[in-house]
Amino acid sequence: MSDISRDTAPVGISPAIEVRNLRKLYDQKAAVDGLTLSVPRGCFFGFLGPNGAGKTTTIKMLMGLAPPTSGSIHLLGLPMPEEGLAIKRQIGLVPDESLLFDHLTGGEFIEFVGRIYGLERTVARERSMELLNLFELGNASRKLISEYSKGMRKRVAMAAALIHRPQLFLMDEPFEGVDAVGARLMKDILLEQVRHGATIFLTSHVLEVVERLCDRVAIINEGKLVQEGSMQELRGSSQTLEDAFVRAVGVGALRETLDWL
Repeated sequence: MSDISRDTAPVGISPAIEVRNLRKLYDQKAAVDGLTLSVPRGCFFGFLGPNGAGKTTTIKMLMGLAPPTSGSIHLLGLPMPEEGLAIKRQIGLVPDESLLFDHLTGGEFIEFVGRIYGLERTVARERSMELLNLFELGNASRKLISEYSKGMRKRVAMAAALIHRPQLFLMDEPFEGVDAVGARLMKDILLEQVRHGATIFLTSHVLEVVERLCDRVAIINEGKLVQEGSMQELRGSSQTLEDAFVRAVGVGALRETLDWL
């Protein structure tokens, strides 16, 4: 089986992600408002927030899909969008919406992505089959993606993100719709990538997953960064990540109940 890991990045180089005073306006309303954040290389980083907080907008700006209104973005030491092509060669994307080609098989899609990243056809085909087997999709390799369940589509998207051995993964809700067995498999693969020096930037509403996987966490609310630190720093001595999250976004205890409930 061909190697799909990469060497650990040397110490002392630039952060994997560095954004400064990042803003994105839609109709004069700030979806992201002055975000400053630094993600070290080799880190499993959780990016959390309630619905509408600006997480997906931030991911889209990091991907180069949405231009920021102001502020700066550097990925792997390179400025976005000025070095967008060079950056995209080194990142793996798992977007919230599965941007897959329904009329290709899983194997064909993964091979296609490998070719887009410049892999030779034979290498792309070999890695595609290896990744299908790694994600336990070998039996479905000849099925069209249109026949896949949501969880299978997520596995294919993650497999495609791995094929070119990226240094940085941007993942928006990668476990949504994935069953417990598939989620465990995906988590193990991602942790292995971090052990080999990759950086993972992850959004998820499942706080238990973030608490189990991530080294560091940032919490965003109404487009602004409200808390950031190591998992231990956020949880404190006695609280869970859920407690820290609820306190950070200002959600209080339930004040009213309905009599008929």
